Amino acid sequence: MAIGPDAAISAPRFEAAAAPALSGAGWRRLWRLKWGMGGAAIFLAIVLSAVFAPWIAPHDPVIVDIRHRMGPPAWMEGGTREHVLGTDQIGRDLLSRVIWGGRVSLVVGVTAVLLSSTIGILFGLAAGYFGGRLDWSIMTFINVMLTFPFVLLALAVIAVLGPSMPNMIIVLGVTGWPVYARVVRAETLALREREFVLAARALGGSHTRIVFRQILPNLISPIVVIATLQIAQVIILESFLSFLGLGVQPPTPAWGNMLGEGRVYMLNSWWIAAFPGLAIFVTTLVINLIGNALRDWLDPHMKL
Repeated sequence: MAIGPDAAISAPRFEAAAAPALSGAGWRRLWRLKWGMGGAAIFLAIVLSAVFAPWIAPHDPVIVDIRHRMGPPAWMEGGTREHVLGTDQIGRDLLSRVIWGGRVSLVVGVTAVLLSSTIGILFGLAAGYFGGRLDWSIMTFINVMLTFPFVLLALAVIAVLGPSMPNMIIVLGVTGWPVYARVVRAETLALREREFVLAARALGGSHTRIVFRQILPNLISPIVVIATLQIAQVIILESFLSFLGLGVQPPTPAWGNMLGEGRVYMLNSWWIAAFPGLAIFVTTLVINLIGNALRDWLDPHMKL
C-alpha cells in the first residue's frame, strides 16, 4: 500500500524537473538558427506587404503626376512626406511601386518553383526507381537542358509567345527542374533498396504506391531546402528578364522593369533604381538565410 502514494508523488516531481531542460534546449536550438529566424520574420513582413498592397500602398502605383517627377526621398532636400521614397521619372510614387512590385516577384518566384519542382520530382522519381533505359534517357535530357543557355531559351520562347508574366513563369519553371530531378534521382536510387521498400514490394504494393507513399515522403527535406533557395534565384532571374524588357511589361510595377527604367537616371536621381534594387537584395538575402536554416534544421547530421 505504501508503493502507490510514493509513485503518485514521484511522477509529478519528475515532470517538473524535465520541463526546464527541454525548454532550455529548445531555446538554444532556436538561438543557433537566429539568422534564419530573423530572415523568416523579415520575409513574412515582405509577404504581408505584398498581400495587403492595396491597403498599405499610399498611392496608386500607375498614376502619373508630371508636376512631382523625380522627387527625392523625404529625408533629402526637396523631398516630401507624401512620397517617402520619392517619385520616378514620370511622378509615380516609388514606395507604392516597390510594394506592388513585390507581388509580381513573389508570385513569379513561388509559381515557377512549384512548376519546376513538380516536373523535377516526377522525372527524378521515375529515373531513380525504374532505372535502365528510362534513367539513361532522362539523364541525357537533363544534361542537354543544363548545357542549353538560359537567355537563348528565354529569348526564343518570349519571341514566339510574347513578353508576359505567364510566359515568364513557363520559361523559369521549365528551365529550373533539372536540379530537382538530379537530387531526387540520387536519393531514390538509395531508398529503393531499403528494407521498407523491399517489404512493400513483397507485400504486393504497386509501383505508384511505393513511389508516392514510401519513397517520396523521405525526400521532403531536400526538396524543401532546394525549393526555398530556388525562390531567391527565380526572383533574380525574373528581375533580369524584366530588366531586359522580356518579362513584366510597364506600367505594371515589377522590381526588374523598375531597375531598367531607373538605370538611365542613376547619376541625378539614384533612388529610382536604388530602392527596387535594395528590395531585390533584401528579399533574396532573407530567403537564402531561411534556406540555410532549414538545411541545418532538417539535416540529421547537424547537432543544433
